[in-house]
Amino acid sequence: MSFNIALSGVNAAQKDLDTTANNIANVNTVGFKESRAEFGDVYAASLLAGAKTKVGDGVLTSVVAQQFTQGSLQFTNNALDLAITGNGFFATIPETTSRDFSFTRAGMFKLNSENFVVNSNGHHLLGFPVNVDGSSASVALSTAQPIRVPDSSGIPQRTREVDIKMNLPAGDAALNPADFDPTDPLTYNAATSVTIYDSLGDSHVQTYYFIKDAIAGPTANQWIMVTAIDGNLVNITDDDATTLTAPGASPNSAGTNTGNAVTGSRLTFSSGGDFIAIQSGNGVAQPDGKLTTTALGATILSNGSDPTQTIVIDFNLNTTTATPNEPTQFASGFEVTALQQDGLPVGRLTGIDIGPDGLVRATYSNGTSSPLSRVSLVRFANEQGLTQIGNTQWKESILSGEALAGEATTGTFGTINSSALEQANVNLTSELIDMIIAQRNFQANSRALEVNNTLNQTVLNIR
Repeated sequence: MSFNIALSGVNAAQKDLDTTANNIANVNTVGFKESRAEFGDVYAASLLAGAKTKVGDGVLTSVVAQQFTQGSLQFTNNALDLAITGNGFFATIPETTSRDFSFTRAGMFKLNSENFVVNSNGHHLLGFPVNVDGSSASVALSTAQPIRVPDSSGIPQRTREVDIKMNLPAGDAALNPADFDPTDPLTYNAATSVTIYDSLGDSHVQTYYFIKDAIAGPTANQWIMVTAIDGNLVNITDDDATTLTAPGASPNSAGTNTGNAVTGSRLTFSSGGDFIAIQSGNGVAQPDGKLTTTALGATILSNGSDPTQTIVIDFNLNTTTATPNEPTQFASGFEVTALQQDGLPVGRLTGIDIGPDGLVRATYSNGTSSPLSRVSLVRFANEQGLTQIGNTQWKESILSGEALAGEATTGTFGTINSSALEQANVNLTSELIDMIIAQRNFQANSRALEVNNTLNQTVLNIR
């Protein structure tokens, strides 16, 4: 019997050494959780045996239990490197249509050829669907889907309106609008431009020319504004339009004018430089401070985009307060204080941002951003009951209980750290000490086997 007792001790010491060696081997494995060999004594006695004199039958390995303590964080430059601080696991599936869930703390994620977020094994990271405001539509694991990052933000948005604010120099010399020529800077006082977009997302340059009207008189404080897109003058359709002759200019083919005639708009200012109204020669005002161009036509939009596109020019006329309107006409230089348009080109992916709550937001080259998904986290009633399957992944078991899904930073779930990885929770110093202890235990039990062998040999040699 003492042979079996010593042999069980050798086996237990070997199991302890194996566990320690595995921990040391994985000291640099991201998301690895160290294991601990737990032992129990073996004791068996019958009803009639003398329990007080019973020694015991050795030792048995009860379980090799993983320890899910927090590992330290290692920070990186990859936004898709994720680490969980606190409770929870990432949920992954091997295929987009699979429901074979596996769970991991290793957050080394990347984009595959189809722009899905996957780990080093090619398993897809799951996320909850989100609404346009970033709130989660559902937090059930059954509704979680593989996270995919599109490389474009969808269809472009054509420019419908341009907001403009500026100061026109009151001291500038007045010019004859009839002499206006967009190719000659001496025939206009100031100019500025903005990039606009057609229905296909193609860009065009819209230029605004300002001419201080000498015909109206030096005290009239009136300016003529003419606009052109890609060098083609564009007519204004509102009743405040003024017809000009523009030598050497190409008129908009969609307009009603012929030759070099083009319609501009008359801006009127008070003696204090305040913008009063957009006004035609016969005094008809545009009370909302907005102008609309004619359809741009196929001459300008020659790429197949919608030729009926028009541009609203908003001068932000304010009639309800005593604050000065913009544009202004003060005794200072020409200055554009605002020039904004509402169109967007097709956006290309420029970056991914993942917040502590797991919200994945993509940013695009057109200045927009959109929420894509929210990283799913999963917890279990008994983490040590999970079935280990390798590659720092686990599966649900009867002992672990069912997977409970939720959002990061809610309830008992931890937070998600982007551009960080959770290192193995192995304390190398402790493991080396445990290895020495296990080695001594192995030697001691081996010595017990040797002593038992010597005793048995002595008995066999008795004559």
